[in-house]
Amino acid sequence: MKTPWWFLHKTPLSFLLLPFAFVYYLGGRVVFLWRKMFAYKSRRKVICVGGILAGGVGKTPIVRTIANFLDAPVVMRGYKRTAHTNNIGDEAAMLMSDGIAVHVGHRKSNIMLLNRQKDNGPIVMDDGLQNPSIVKDVSILVFDDGLGFGNGFLLPAGPLRESKRHVKNADAIIVVKSKKPRKKFVLPNGVPVFYAENKTVSPYQKGEKLFAFAGIGYPKKFFNSLNGIVAKRSFGDHYQYTDKDIADLIEAAKRKKAKLVTTEKDWVRLPTDVRKKIKFAQLETKIEDSFFDWLKEKLDCEQ
Repeated sequence: MKTPWWFLHKTPLSFLLLPFAFVYYLGGRVVFLWRKMFAYKSRRKVICVGGILAGGVGKTPIVRTIANFLDAPVVMRGYKRTAHTNNIGDEAAMLMSDGIAVHVGHRKSNIMLLNRQKDNGPIVMDDGLQNPSIVKDVSILVFDDGLGFGNGFLLPAGPLRESKRHVKNADAIIVVKSKKPRKKFVLPNGVPVFYAENKTVSPYQKGEKLFAFAGIGYPKKFFNSLNGIVAKRSFGDHYQYTDKDIADLIEAAKRKKAKLVTTEKDWVRLPTDVRKKIKFAQLETKIEDSFFDWLKEKLDCEQ
């Protein structure tokens, strides 16, 4: 589904949904406390990278960067697995294309499986900060400073999956910089904050007309990162493209005399034969060096 328009603004509709947000919060706390009673402690260190916003903060590139740095496997749920992504999900397909060992499915079961191996290296867990059934040795929270806390309300009145006050429970915060930082986005004191920068590299030469499309949490971020866009089309997050969708996009691009371009996350969801006709813009993510110094020290302290 597409990200609801009221997630970033306090509107009459978001206020009307506040009672449902209160019910969501209470239900979430009950489930949290129940799962915490049966938490599993991994033999290998577990580094959990997640967010408190519902999608779109740029978590997967951060996971990829950390996993590559540690040469660590990744466990993840594998959202919306399809035949186009070899039944592992678009985010998992992205990570695997980078040579990362990805284990998709029930995260606790996969961590238990990895613990049976002789390897003693850390495991990176994609998402799951709100699920206490696995004990995390390091919890890293990711934000996009262009989104901040959104409108500050819990689901469904806003994008938050848990209250802002739980941010202080993270071991560290990584903030992905934006060209337009959101006002009043203030993080709590006492939690180390590190910054990351994204650079979107177009597969086409400068001056080429582009028709951009994306099915991600906040497609506007992708559109604003490219130059030369003459048309754009957004779809719901993790959208599964149909043959008609693709035919319509190709025809629309022809009318605009433009080249189709999308995100890597969308590209892996396209049929194999279509990937030869459509290119994706590579997202390069760089986290400041001090974060990796902190991470190594943190893992050494956990020994």
